[in-house]
Amino acid sequence: MVNLVAAQKPLLHGLMKMAGIRPYTVEIEPGTVMTFWVPSDILSKPKKPDPTPPLPARPTKPVVVLVHGFAAEGLVTWQFQVGALTKKYAVYVPDLLFFGGSATDKPDRSPTFQAECLSKALRKVGVESCVVVGFSYGGMVAFKMAEMYPEMVRAMVISGSILAMTDSISASALSELGFSSSSELLLPTSVKGLKALLSVAAYKKLWFPDRLHKDFLQVMFTNRKERGELLEGLVISNKDLTIPKFPQRIHLLWGENDQIFKMELAQNMKEQLGENVTYEGIKKAGHLVHLERPCVYNRTQSDDEDAEQNGDRAVSYDLSGGAHDAGLPRIHFVPASSMTEWLPEVIVVVPGTHSCNVLAESE
Repeated sequence: MVNLVAAQKPLLHGLMKMAGIRPYTVEIEPGTVMTFWVPSDILSKPKKPDPTPPLPARPTKPVVVLVHGFAAEGLVTWQFQVGALTKKYAVYVPDLLFFGGSATDKPDRSPTFQAECLSKALRKVGVESCVVVGFSYGGMVAFKMAEMYPEMVRAMVISGSILAMTDSISASALSELGFSSSSELLLPTSVKGLKALLSVAAYKKLWFPDRLHKDFLQVMFTNRKERGELLEGLVISNKDLTIPKFPQRIHLLWGENDQIFKMELAQNMKEQLGENVTYEGIKKAGHLVHLERPCVYNRTQSDDEDAEQNGDRAVSYDLSGGAHDAGLPRIHFVPASSMTEWLPEVIVVVPGTHSCNVLAESE
């Protein structure tokens, strides 16, 4: 019987190629490879078959790196964000180790090792500076990457994540959710377990036929042994937690109904990290905020001067850390014109270009 999740992959891949990104595999070192989707225009087409394809060219647009969470690989996680982002940005979508086609023969399973490998792989594909968008597990990897490589990570947008998974946070979250372990929550082995994961991850109750749940389990939850080790390597002791002083601008973009990492954690993290951090909650969204209320970069928008002329109040922050720093976006939230419902609207303004609108969709 055809696996429905596997069957839709060629369609998704075709849509992503139409959007301007293509698959590429990076050998970081012998025994360690990382699969990516990278901008099509950095890949040259060899005139004849070449077992060693040429290295990608450096991107000509500002770079955005989208880092996925624990339940799915990169392209599945960010499928609703890629299409419009590629119009203005060089978009890179990696698969972290033991997701997609990425793997290593090294024993290290820590977020630090993931961050090291991701940064090395990005350099191999010509990325020197980027804005990193991290979701859940990917947010923890992004924090580590920003701490270790501040010259590469210029700014971050983090959703549904924390600095590090301490044993107290892990125990408290699992107890509240009614799970005995991280593996029980994040590595379900049955349709019932996957439904339980989706029920706590989403604001609205999602219904899919059992057949689709089974197919998703088969396709997305591979490398179970290694992923279990990743979960074990994720948790650290409370006494080992240190709060880095990040020089980068960080925006915490949260589903207000996130049950896994509640918005109180995000607000506390904002206070801990200091003045470079901003927080924005999105109503009627849970942990899967990017899927439930996807930000669609689909319209040309004027900048904040036009917003002021229209009478809208804007809350803004500059990810570049300075006005009009070349190639880095300025993002501000502008309420929708409706008097009854305010939708967070993100306008990403790249200096010297038209702005690109990102609108969290209404229901």
